[in-house]
Amino acid sequence: MEAVILVGLQGAGKSTFCQQRFWHTHLRLNLDLLKTRHRERRLLAVCAETSLRFVVDNTNPSRAERAVYIAAVKPVKFRVVGYYFTAPLDDCRRRNDQRPDAQRVPDRGVWATAARMEVPSLAEGFDALFTVHTDDAGGFVVGDWPDTRVEA
Repeated sequence: MEAVILVGLQGAGKSTFCQQRFWHTHLRLNLDLLKTRHRERRLLAVCAETSLRFVVDNTNPSRAERAVYIAAVKPVKFRVVGYYFTAPLDDCRRRNDQRPDAQRVPDRGVWATAARMEVPSLAEGFDALFTVHTDDAGGFVVGDWPDTRVEA
């Protein structure tokens, strides 16, 4: 049983990464798709109750937001893995501007997320954390988390 939590700004590549890595193996929890937190929580509960692997494809900028998912699945022995997207704000804004109008996030929304972003930590309850950035060809490079010690 695995819960994957993606963390990063809008336009960082989370959904593309999700599609490439988890599309055929994990249920995707995404607020753009589900529209309400109520629906998301219900689906999260079903995943926890049925041991269904899932990936949370949202920005998840704060510890408090990530804690909701971790608290729901740790008691039922899920392995929780986080991927932190390190794309610079300017790159995210550029990619966001290239989206179709219906999918574009206003710049103020990207800035607001950047202001709330808290770098994830193993101490939050993650079993593993990785960094993700794009290479010059537009592919994804997954790196080891710089600090593997669990913080107090």
